[in-house]
Amino acid sequence: MGLTSKQQGMTLLEVMVALFIFAMTGGAIMKAASEHLNGVGQIEEITIATWVANNQLNELQLERPWPLKNNRKGRAEMAERTWYWKQVVKDTGDSDFKAVEVSVSLDEDFNDTITTVITYFAKPAESS
Repeated sequence: MGLTSKQQGMTLLEVMVALFIFAMTGGAIMKAASEHLNGVGQIEEITIATWVANNQLNELQLERPWPLKNNRKGRAEMAERTWYWKQVVKDTGDSDFKAVEVSVSLDEDFNDTITTVITYFAKPAESS
């Protein structure tokens, strides 16, 4: 009479293969999550830097100086960080119309510019 044995559970090889698959999947998920979080941080930096540039351009619009001053620099505090901005005025071919470019960086030397916003200003009408 032959005895038949039924296998119960998994063999060591099956367990090791399952652990390997689980480890590879877990590593891929962690890498994807890490890249997502880095992307969110970059989007946050770009958004805040754009706000800093837009604030500077809005202040310039309110002041309405003419001629516009070239190569102005400054700093702004926003979101518990210090942001540095630089304003460059460019000719457009029309002496009554100028392009103003504001670049924003977290570095005072502008080695890594985060964003640049450009807008156009017309010479204010002279009041009589």
